[in-house]
Amino acid sequence: MIALSLAEVAAAVDGRLEAADPAATVTGSVEFDSRKVGPGSLFVAFPGEKVDGHDYAATAIQAGAVAVLGSRAVPGVPMVLVDDALTAMGRLARAAVDRLPELTVIGVTGSSGKTTTKDLIGQLTARLGATVAPPGSFNNELGHPYTALQAGPDTRYLVMEKGARGIGHVRYLCELVPPRISVVLNVGTSHIGEFGSQDAIAQAKGELVEALPADGLAVLNADDPRVDAMSGRTGARVVRYGEAPDADVRAEDVTLDERGHPSYTLVTPEGRASVRLGLTGRHQVGNTLAAAAVARELGMPLAELATALGELGLVSTRRMDVFDRPDGVTVIDDSYNANPASMAVAVRALASIGQGRRTVAVLGYMAELGPFESDGHAEVGQLVAELGVDRLLVVGEPAAPIHEGATAVANWGGESVLLTDQAAAVEVLRGELRPGDVVLVKGSRYRTWEVADALRADAGSEPVRSARSELASPAVATEGGTE
Repeated sequence: MIALSLAEVAAAVDGRLEAADPAATVTGSVEFDSRKVGPGSLFVAFPGEKVDGHDYAATAIQAGAVAVLGSRAVPGVPMVLVDDALTAMGRLARAAVDRLPELTVIGVTGSSGKTTTKDLIGQLTARLGATVAPPGSFNNELGHPYTALQAGPDTRYLVMEKGARGIGHVRYLCELVPPRISVVLNVGTSHIGEFGSQDAIAQAKGELVEALPADGLAVLNADDPRVDAMSGRTGARVVRYGEAPDADVRAEDVTLDERGHPSYTLVTPEGRASVRLGLTGRHQVGNTLAAAAVARELGMPLAELATALGELGLVSTRRMDVFDRPDGVTVIDDSYNANPASMAVAVRALASIGQGRRTVAVLGYMAELGPFESDGHAEVGQLVAELGVDRLLVVGEPAAPIHEGATAVANWGGESVLLTDQAAAVEVLRGELRPGDVVLVKGSRYRTWEVADALRADAGSEPVRSARSELASPAVATEGGTE
């Protein structure tokens, strides 16, 4: 964060100082976890049902915090008092980025792929200048200002994903941290139970391009009609990416190798270049094209861009993380979250990687589908069977329509079983897996990752530790979009 005096902090958040020196300066990070506080930090205290940050205010000061931003005074602790700490943190983020005129803010939204694409863009912009694009999904009212406050005077690129559970959510996040480049990936069915329709989801996602200044840039997926139509919702310049023949940045001649790594010819107005990705899944073609469109606009030459795309890797955990165990079993850990679109992508990747091998899909419940819940799950099961997956383990009764959808497909040569919980799935896998098998693990945030961690542990690897961004804060629940 840029250095700010407590007087400046109080002015930015419409707060008042209590037992604090107005001239004292915040020179460190802004933290809402007292364990992360260091010298010069500002600690933000959120009230909560189980944990109240104000109870850790004195601890934060002892750890080196200059003051505490909170909603009630704590005796002996220098405070910046506000009515609502979350709103104040957002105002502080806006004040901070407004003081960074050289900063380019890049916003990313979509029903799936936000985190992955944010990570890809961040890796490319890091080649062009100092970049803030932390791992995980800092995509809500808490994560957004927390991320923005990590930018400093030397930061040139701030890459942020925008999550939403309703109309106006993306607009609010854009008010906190206004984008100069907006990237919209797709309009799927994530959170459709809350939005009610894909048209409503498109309305919400399009708020990202509406927030652009006239000299900004909208990067839109030409392969998604609802996204492509968003060009009419902004006065900014538009660049279209995808496999559509008229896309400005497009992929031609897409192929996959035996590990599911895509190769393609990158076509831009500057020419053509061959790209071979180290990422898994055909869907990464679109994600990397979006990232390429951004990097190209920021000045990366075509030859350098093609090389950089081939060197992109995974940053955030549990998203198409493919690893081989010593016993010859290949595991696709995509267990962070799930919606019908991302489930379909993952199952197709399983089928591609597993050609000539036995394939096993371990699939859990997909949340927030509302009245589309039963059909959404059944369609995934149907796809599993149609792609010829050999074994389907459906975890938990709420996911039962996946099992029903698969078994309803005539002439499927595979087998499906409905299991009670993750432990039951682990037991089945330990009894059945054999060398050469390929296993996909995917589901919404209902501990499906425990299966992936068990598969890692059986191979002698440590469980994946999720970033702080994967956890709900005391004040705000994280958005459940799938990456």
